[in-house]
Amino acid sequence: MLTIYKDINANAIFIEDANGVQFLNSLQASASGDNVTVLDLARDIEIVTETHYSEFEDQAGATYGSNAVEVVNALNTIFQTAGTPTGSAPTITSSLTIALVEGQTVNYELTADFGVGYEWDLSNVAGITTVEGNVRKLVGGSSLSAGTYNIPVKAINYNGEDSDTIVLTVSTPPFANTKSVQFSNQDWLGANAGILQNVLGRSSNGSGSSDAWTISLFYKPSATSQGQTILYYGDNDAANGGCIQVMQISSGNNYLLRLKYGSNNNNLRLQTSNGSLVANTWVHIIISYDGGTTGSASGSLNDYYGRFKIYLDGVLQTTNNSQSNFGWSGSVDPDSWRVGRFTSGTYMRNNSKVDELNIWDSDQSSNASELYNNGVVFDTMTLTDQPVHRWRMGDGDTFPYLFDTGSAANCIFIMNNMTAANIVSDVPS
Repeated sequence: MLTIYKDINANAIFIEDANGVQFLNSLQASASGDNVTVLDLARDIEIVTETHYSEFEDQAGATYGSNAVEVVNALNTIFQTAGTPTGSAPTITSSLTIALVEGQTVNYELTADFGVGYEWDLSNVAGITTVEGNVRKLVGGSSLSAGTYNIPVKAINYNGEDSDTIVLTVSTPPFANTKSVQFSNQDWLGANAGILQNVLGRSSNGSGSSDAWTISLFYKPSATSQGQTILYYGDNDAANGGCIQVMQISSGNNYLLRLKYGSNNNNLRLQTSNGSLVANTWVHIIISYDGGTTGSASGSLNDYYGRFKIYLDGVLQTTNNSQSNFGWSGSVDPDSWRVGRFTSGTYMRNNSKVDELNIWDSDQSSNASELYNNGVVFDTMTLTDQPVHRWRMGDGDTFPYLFDTGSAANCIFIMNNMTAANIVSDVPS
């Protein structure tokens, strides 16, 4: 039996016989007695020669007629609108652009008026291939990185071809904040402090804007009577070496934020008011330092305190300030960089959470409102002044690593005493 039918999308005729499938156009059927011949007009060759009319059927297995004349008429009816009986070259009609987001898969089908054969150059698009049995359709591409890719393509028939280029644009996924990191007793994050030496560190008393920095994060305090370290950067010898320590402090049933700058023996301490942190409630924290001097003279203490600003939910805090030995005039060495732990102990606990930690090597206090963004988490890499370091705290991360996605993108946190379950779906609303 010969199965003959028209492919509407391809605008061509399929003939299935003992020799397999042939993809043809410009056909004409004729009858001689009870036999039917099918001629390829474009090539002037007989595709089917003197075959009994009863051997012809459609893709459903139905015969085309009860005699040769009926079969010829039925075949010529489908032949006359297929292929290129007018001698026309093909014209590509499908879109010449494809848009994807990273991780998505191409689902594209090429169409062309009078197209018979199709060719692609897929050498530039790893992972994209044609569908078996349908050379006009592309699939794959989920591994492609963001960028623009050109795919040369041709539609061909016996009268000519149409060549063009399909432009595939792969964009980054839209920003979404879906994860944070949760801390219980003795959970903490550690990273290479030396990478941040030129950001949070300094070599002596503040020298100016080159020593400035800004820290921004979302924090969800837990209810605890114990002080807990949120961030720690600096010397392993906390008694004598300089550091930056950000803590949650308990005052009865009220909680507040404390910044300590310096060592245990020589330091500045700036505290927000009692109740400025609320247990189990997300708060946006900005802490900035202008890079100036921070210690050694009793008469300059107000200047030292003024080097720092603390914002909670976009509001500049009036802080309660204190000091030991008139502040800190020494270096801040890159020994430790931790979230959730002091040099030893003073861990975060009771399911406190941290999200969207950003660090700049400049004083961003003038942009505090923009960073807060009315409490709506946004992609800080869209800012003109991008953070040097940024940790999404779960989004795009793979346990036990939390990746740096700031402009430097070179400082990875390791989750200590934690499991993948410490990456949770509780985020600022």
